[in-house]
This record gives sequence, structure tokens and C-alpha cells, in this order.
Amino acid sequence: MWKKVAIITIGSIFILSFVHLYFISQLEFDYEFENFFPIGDKDLTFYQTFREKFENDNDYLLIGFENEPDIFEYEFLQKVDSFSNALEASDHVVSLTTPTRLFNPVISPAGLFKLPVLHIDDPSRYPQDSSRIFKERKWVGSFFAEDGKALALVLKHTPLIQKPAADSLVQTVDRLAANYRLSPIFLAGKAKAQGVYINKMKTELAIFLSISLVLVTTFLILAYRSVWNVLVPLGVVILSVIWILGIMGIFNKPLDIMLVLLPSIMFVVAMSDVVHLLTKYIEELRQGLTRLEALKITLKEVGLATFLTSLTTAVGFLTLFTASIKPIREFGLYTAMGVFVAFILAFSLLPAILILIKKPPVVKHEKNRRRWLLFLMRSFNVVLKNYRLIFTLFLGIIIVALIGISRIEINTFLLDDIPRDDPLRKEFLFFDDKFGGYRPLEIAIEVKDSSKNVLDWEVLEELQKVENYLLEHYEAKNMLSPLQAVKSLNQALNGGLLAYFNLPDDQRLQKKIKKNLRYLKRSNADVKLFADDYKTSRFSGKIRDIGSKLSLERNATLNQFFQSDIDSTLVDLKITGTSLLIDKNNQYLTQNMIEGLGIAFLVIAVIVALLFRSLRMIVIALIPNIIPLMVVAAVMGYFGITLKLSTSIIFTIAFGIAVDDTIHFISKLKLELDKGKSLLYALKRTYLSTGKAIIITTLILAAGFLTLILSSFGGTYYTGLLVSLTLTLAVITDLTLLPALLLLFFKKRKT
Repeated sequence: MWKKVAIITIGSIFILSFVHLYFISQLEFDYEFENFFPIGDKDLTFYQTFREKFENDNDYLLIGFENEPDIFEYEFLQKVDSFSNALEASDHVVSLTTPTRLFNPVISPAGLFKLPVLHIDDPSRYPQDSSRIFKERKWVGSFFAEDGKALALVLKHTPLIQKPAADSLVQTVDRLAANYRLSPIFLAGKAKAQGVYINKMKTELAIFLSISLVLVTTFLILAYRSVWNVLVPLGVVILSVIWILGIMGIFNKPLDIMLVLLPSIMFVVAMSDVVHLLTKYIEELRQGLTRLEALKITLKEVGLATFLTSLTTAVGFLTLFTASIKPIREFGLYTAMGVFVAFILAFSLLPAILILIKKPPVVKHEKNRRRWLLFLMRSFNVVLKNYRLIFTLFLGIIIVALIGISRIEINTFLLDDIPRDDPLRKEFLFFDDKFGGYRPLEIAIEVKDSSKNVLDWEVLEELQKVENYLLEHYEAKNMLSPLQAVKSLNQALNGGLLAYFNLPDDQRLQKKIKKNLRYLKRSNADVKLFADDYKTSRFSGKIRDIGSKLSLERNATLNQFFQSDIDSTLVDLKITGTSLLIDKNNQYLTQNMIEGLGIAFLVIAVIVALLFRSLRMIVIALIPNIIPLMVVAAVMGYFGITLKLSTSIIFTIAFGIAVDDTIHFISKLKLELDKGKSLLYALKRTYLSTGKAIIITTLILAAGFLTLILSSFGGTYYTGLLVSLTLTLAVITDLTLLPALLLLFFKKRKT
């Protein structure tokens, strides 16, 4: 009967596995910048409305070129102009603003005339043109670099462009630049970053899968030294990865920068389940039991503990669902599902295979067992003799950790996860250094007085205050607003003279400008400035990527300026845009992390309470798992590792996995105590019987996560490094502090 059940189980699992393989083939990679906006935030709702009226502030590609000794060279400017002509006719290009076609408008009774900023066909005028450009300053920092050795083009592409179209656009830009021998070329924008990120994700997924496979195989060979004992658990682990990826395919969930970690995590988590089951099974076979008897005892004694550890690990990941960021939520959800998939396969497929195959060779390894027993005996004796000292030492560690924790900063940059020497980051930093930044700045303008609009002089005077503030405190570049448009119109009505690029005080000139509003549309860039019959408008520009911490501080000061210096009865101003929304993620980090850990602590407390029905035991079980988190947080503080989107998940993941060792330890302790043993005897038996498994599984998990340090993404690197460190610290506390706490505070039972 058991063989029949085993055959049906194996057959069903393999049929389902082929279904999952089909859906894996449908999986795609995705890096949607907008997915990282905080869900449910009122500023997101506002921005979505703002975007419908105007445009997405991320639908731009910045293109930069350098030239020596400077850009005012005939051949170079001709190549840039030809490149611009060819690019403008390409797919996905809405408009292109290029320095070779910039002009100053002049309005006369005869109509509108466009005076070129650069006379690219007449090199004799280059000295005069360059002198005027840097004297007027109107285009410097936006299209012309301060040092005169670089220029920038602004390409507006189709809205919310997806990867295939983005890749095509970037390839077109690179190809045309090569055709016109324009090198080096610098690109910045979502269309560029999206392709690079996804290509990196694909490469790293392949690397992580390969390393994880090698790591698991190597461990199995070293641990069991048998073909069957390697191939069978390896098959279970691989199928666990296939199933969870297949489930993602079924739900049409693409792999993003977070979920690329999933296969590596599944390898080590599934391996942990398999090791516990197989090790106990082989141990029972060593006692001379039959396969079926050994399997029944294994499922009975290991099943509950492994289920509880799977539960705690899944809860650790599920707590990420409290985050306000969609990719983190989905990462937590699918990884938690994967943990249970691994548990189900380990306790269905593996027993079924063990029933059907011949009895695996059981090597006694007496010498190895004696070494482990001697090591654990010595360790336990050290703890027993020094448990008060151990408790005191950990109190000192807590104090040092609290100091380090106080030094943690919450901060992130738009390309924080990309190494400084990466070509993508260098290209983006080029625009930070040469053109005042690539980070969008958006401020929504809404006229409150029903009798006025954004072109009334009282409103424009208020906007002038805002512009002055942005220039002084934000160093904003490439700024567009109704104010800029009206100033340009005033200059155009006065022969294009720079002295008239301002708001005139003369009422006669004001009336003249109002009569010529038909020329108001900015001809040098296709940017929508007005909506709702001129009742709403925008300040739009670029600033340097100064980091979310400083940016949020500046935004808070700017909001105070709006309240104190701007007439709120006349005009309402609100900071918005994609940069603000990414920055706001950091405001949720601490809250999300505390909520997630709180839920995890609660679940662990419930499990311990069910086992021991003791509040004191709940505290004893939690402390050894909280201290490693505190130490890792202190490491972040002392070494300047900032808390950001990618590192905030470390604590909940690490806690959910690290607590598994504690669950195994106290579950075994409970079994010994239920036999009527004294605390000291039960603790010794628990220490000697679980110590090896706890150490080995921790080594597997830590090594598995440590492979992530090979990632070129900073967040993935620190996730691997810090989770591995947390797991290592957790096993140390479980084998030192946990027994010490039990000896000090647990209510002792008599024999």
C-alpha cells in the first residue's frame, strides 16, 4: 500500500512540475520604476492626478557629449546637429531639444523671428555666440556645461516606455552616435537605467542559481558521500525552486530586482528542510530500524519542529507585506509561499522516494561523531561553568550595540545600488557634474483666487519668490515655469535683449505681454506648462541627486517657505514628482520594519507559549534572536551602511530564518522535560542532540546567503552579507546565551 501511495505521490508531483516548467518559460523580467512608489500615500494620489494634467516627469532621456578643447568646434557641432536630425525622426521620440537649434524669439510687428543661439554654419561667429551664451547664463547648466567642454540634449519619449521600446530607443541613440563618430556619449534616464538593471538581473539570476546548485551539491557530497543521498535531496531542492518560479509564472508575476533573490533563498531554505529529515532518517537506520519504521519516527519527531521552523521563516517573509512598497510586498509573499512549497515537497516527495528506493548505505562515521560529541560536550561545559559571565558579556554587547544603532542613518540615492565604477552610474554622474543633475524637480501650482490665473501679475510675483528660492537653495537647472515663459515673452517683445528677461514693473509693458500671449508656448521645448484654463501650472527642472535625507530636509524647509512667504489665499504650491515619492519611501522604512518585526515576535511568542505555557520562556526564547539583529544594526551604524529600501528587509528576513534554530532547540528541550528529566539533564541532552544540526544548517543558510555578495547591486550585496552575519550570530547566541538564560531564569523542574 505504501509503495502505491508513494508512486501516486511521485507521479503527481512530476506532472505538476512539468506544468510549472511551462509557466517558467512565460516568466519575464521587469524593472518598473513606478512600482517603488509608496502604496496608499496621499502624495502618490496627487502625483497621479498631476501626471494626467501634464506629463510623467520621468519620460525623458538626457544625452551628453564631450569635446576637446571645447564644444565650439565646427565639425563637432555639425555632427551633433546631424545626429539630432536623424534621432528626431526615430521611433518613440516625441520631441528633441538640442543646443544646435536653440533660439531666442523676437516678436515684432512683422511677426515672430527666431534668433539662433548658435550659428553652427558660421564658425566665425562662434566666439561671439559662446561669449553671449555664458554671459546670458540662460542655457548654461542646462544645455551647455560650465566648463564649455560638454553639451546636453533632452529627448522626450513616449510616456511610460516599457523595456522593449526603451532598449530600441537606447540602441538607436548609440547607433546614431557611432555613425556620426560622436564619442564618448552619456545617457541618463529611465529608458537607459531600465535596460541595464534588467540585463544585470538576468545575469545575476544565472550566477546565483549556478552557485547555489554547486553549494548544495558540495554540501550533500561532504555530508552523505552517497550518490542516492546526494541526488534525491538535490532533486527535491531543485523542484522546490521550479515550483515557486512556476507559481510566479501562473500569476503572471515578472521577476524584479527583489525577486531575483528568490531562487537562491529557496535553495538554502529547502536544503535546510531536507537535511533535517534525511539526517534523522539515516540516524534511525543506524539504530537498526527498517526503512518504514525509520521514516515513521522521522516524520513524527522532525515533522512538527520543521513545520514550526517553516512557519516562522514564512512569517519572517510575510511581515514584509506590511511594507508600503509593492516589490517588497510581493517578495515577502512569494518567498513565504516558496518556504511552504519546500516544506510540502520535502515531506511528500522525499519520503515517497525513500520508500521506493533501496535502503541507502549507512556509514557509521564514528570518528566524526565522536569529534562532534567532544566539541559539543566541551562547549556545554564552558556554558555551564560560565553562564553568569556569558549573561554579563551579552549585556555589555547590548550597550555597545545601542550606541551603534543610534548612528544609523536613513538615506538613499537614486542609483544607490549601482557601484560607483559602473558605467551606468558614471553616465548619470556626468549630468550631476556637468549639468546640475538628472533628478526631476516638480512643483505643482494652483491658483486659489477664482478671479485670477497663473499669468496674472500678482501670481507671477509670488512665483518669482519661489524661483529665487529654488535657484539659491536647490541650484535647480533647466527650470521651466509660467514665470520663465512670461520672461521669455517680455525679452522677445524687446528685441531679444537679455536686460528684458524679467517681469516688467511697467503696467504698459504688462498689458503688451498679455496681448501677445499667443506666443507664450515655449518653442525650444515641447513641455506642457498650463492646464485647467491657466488655473494650474508647474515648476519643472533638474537638480543633483543629493540623497533622500538631505532632499527631505530641503523639502521640509521649502514647505515652510511656502507657508511663511507665499500668499496662500492667492496660490497653492505643492512639491510632487517621482523623486519625492522615492524619497518618501524612507519615511516608511522604520515604521514598516518595526511593524514587521513586531508581527514576527508575536508569532514566535505564540509558538513558544503553546509549547511551554510560560511568559518567562517567551522572553527567554526571543532575547537570543533579538541580540543578533541589534548587533547587525550596530554594524550598519558603525560602518556607515545606511538604512534604505534594499537594506530594510534584512532584519525581518534574518529574524524569521534565525529563530528556526531556537525553535528546534526548545522543541527538543520540551520533549526531554516532558519525560520528567531535570532541567540540567534535559538541557544537556538537547544541547548534544541538536547542536550539530543547528550548526550545520546555519552554515548552509549563511553560505547560501553569502553568495549574494557577488551581486553588483549594493542592496543585494548587503542583504547577503548582513543576513549571513545575523545567522552566524544567532547560532552563537543559541548555543551560549540561550542555555545561560535557561539556567538563570527558567523555572526548574524536579526529576
